[in-house]
Amino acid sequence: MQHATPAAPAVRETLERLLASETFGRSERARKLLRYLVEREQAGEADRLKGFSIAMDVFGKDGDFDSSTDAVVRVQAGRLRELLQHYFANEGVAEPVRIAIPRGGYVPSYELNAIRLPVGQEPVALAQVVADLPGSPEDPALAAPPVASMASAVAGPGPSLARHLHFFWGAMALVILMLGVLILRQGSGALLASSDPAAVVETEGATSSIASPTAEALPLVYIAVKATGPEAGRVAASLRAGLAGFDTIDFIGRDADSKRDPSTDPTSFVFDVLPGPMAGDVTLELQSVATGRVLLSRNLTVADSAPGTVEDRIAAILSSTIPAAGPLYSYIEQNGIQTGLTRCLILNDRYYLDQSTKTHEAAYRCLENLASQGAKSSLVYSELASLHLEAATDHYAYPPDATVEQAMSFAHRAIQMGPTSPYAHRAYGYLYSRLGNPEEAVRWMRKAYQLNPYDLSMAAAYGYGLIFAGKYAEGTPILTRAVETFSGHPTWWDYGLFAGQFMLGDMDKAAIASESLRTTAMKSHYLAARLIGAKAAGREQLAAKLLDELTTKFPKFAADPRAAFAERKYPADLTERLVEALRAAGLGNAS
Repeated sequence: MQHATPAAPAVRETLERLLASETFGRSERARKLLRYLVEREQAGEADRLKGFSIAMDVFGKDGDFDSSTDAVVRVQAGRLRELLQHYFANEGVAEPVRIAIPRGGYVPSYELNAIRLPVGQEPVALAQVVADLPGSPEDPALAAPPVASMASAVAGPGPSLARHLHFFWGAMALVILMLGVLILRQGSGALLASSDPAAVVETEGATSSIASPTAEALPLVYIAVKATGPEAGRVAASLRAGLAGFDTIDFIGRDADSKRDPSTDPTSFVFDVLPGPMAGDVTLELQSVATGRVLLSRNLTVADSAPGTVEDRIAAILSSTIPAAGPLYSYIEQNGIQTGLTRCLILNDRYYLDQSTKTHEAAYRCLENLASQGAKSSLVYSELASLHLEAATDHYAYPPDATVEQAMSFAHRAIQMGPTSPYAHRAYGYLYSRLGNPEEAVRWMRKAYQLNPYDLSMAAAYGYGLIFAGKYAEGTPILTRAVETFSGHPTWWDYGLFAGQFMLGDMDKAAIASESLRTTAMKSHYLAARLIGAKAAGREQLAAKLLDELTTKFPKFAADPRAAFAERKYPADLTERLVEALRAAGLGNAS
């Protein structure tokens, strides 16, 4: 039976709904694999969809990948086929386009959905049934299902000629109606391109919000290797491995310049691996696909790209570029091309750089709005978990009546939706750390670090967790490396480093770390750290000022700092040393 080939926009819309579905919500690997396969095939590169390239581009394998000993591609492709079958048999039963990955290869196939008419059933009646399915147009006249073959619509034992003609014209009407549905759906692109978390559709007498699949879209990042030699090979391999682990982007390891319309890729970016100015040097450039604007350019010398060194160099570049604090997200914000999720991640990053009531509420409300629209991204829930816990423990006004239980519920959902998400694992670790379970905190944060060792924020979280589990000698060097490598880090890194250096007895380094804790909205424990650091550095005038500020702004803390540290579940020895240092710094009631 011949199947009509769906138009590219229809395939793309189906892909986005599928990736945002409940079926795929818990399998980030499957989402990344499916997006990669469909987008590469749609770009005319189906001949490159081989196991080796998939292993490198999607799963971060290096040039030594051997499919005979590593079955990751075959296993994940098999899992993807199962999820596709489940989706189109359940959630996606009314999708106008079906996507499949035929066995024996990795090239996607597409066909218009054929919903058969039972013998004797009138087209109008079936149209009403489809109109009742989720996502169907409200007008039953536009809700008729697609028909891929007129033979399937007129099948039946021994019908009369008149009946044949009746169903023939009924099938023709259905085909015409289905084309109208596709046009209407494809015409919704302006709504889906909105940066709001939900598009608003106005109907006669009612206005309703519908979740937009693109509200959770992340920047697409590609690699284009334009240099040769072992140095370029090592840089490209580390770059692939690093990009594949970041939750804040969708990574597809192919050249974005060929066979793509730049006007349709406002949030697509490409890492060019180029020859450097000297023999053996490699230049990395990150640029916008749409405008060609270079956002970052780094030259790596032969020494930088050497085995054992190149990983750290790439980690530093990616950690300062890919997260919400980096130039990639800044470009998106400056050009007004945010999606709902990228806007929330930018607000979330601002909170951690400036921990105030205002920045906390802005980030929380943004993520909460996405969650209320049925968000499928684990990032939404992992970041809500941390913000909710801080609302409960640091007594923020919003959300009212925040509870630890609700924070744990968000973290659990994040893990369910992103079982390989470093952010989800880090959120769980952070919650356990604040709840006084250092063993579980370290276990979850170690996993986050292992899932993406190229993200220095995961290294920082792991080091921080170790320090507040009392493992100062183990955690401080990890956190030190992260702080020294990434200058644009949030303030909690500096506080963790202060605590680690303080407990290791290096008061010079502890004082330096404490000086970085100057934020717009000061916290009691940050002021306490600055007071201890100023006293240790012999800066008596500053120490006196900080002591007065701490006593005035945080009288409850000043009266009983031990209780405050105990409430935050600090290790006993850290609590004792901090209380002693505060007493020595003039906090007379420290006990």
